[in-house]
Amino acid sequence: MGEDAAHPSQESESSDDGTCPADLIHLEDSDGNRCIVRVTGRFQPGVLTGHDILCADVLVSASFIEARLNVCLVQRALNAWQRDLSDLGPGRQASIGGDRGLSLVFHLHEEGWLSVTVEDPDRLTALLGIRPEENWVNEHQERLEQERQTWPSEVIETAPMAYEWSPSRKR
Repeated sequence: MGEDAAHPSQESESSDDGTCPADLIHLEDSDGNRCIVRVTGRFQPGVLTGHDILCADVLVSASFIEARLNVCLVQRALNAWQRDLSDLGPGRQASIGGDRGLSLVFHLHEEGWLSVTVEDPDRLTALLGIRPEENWVNEHQERLEQERQTWPSEVIETAPMAYEWSPSRKR
């Protein structure tokens, strides 16, 4: 089952918990520039310390780059992404990832286009421009809400480095 590297299918196999991968971030323009963060599942389903960490593929494409990278997203990164999106305006930026690994920074310009910085320590740093659709921020807030419904936080930290299952955990 081959995938076109330039246009991978979102219809991938289900993860261990039966959920299908979904795009948390999907930005592309008519020039073929794109940045996609596709959540593929939990890092360690059923393990307290890894259950709420989400694994994702990062697909970046422009005339000068075609990259497929991996990132693990902790709940605080998703919370920060939500805050950044809510506060985003011209001259401001939103970011996701970065805890000693891959980070993505989206800087919104006055003219409505985005500078996207992709940095994966020891592997690559790239800057590309994407002119997203006008309603992209609202769409990505909805994408985040869908991710939280698909992979809800089910672990609570009761003390530093002490975890237990949330009473609302679905089994």
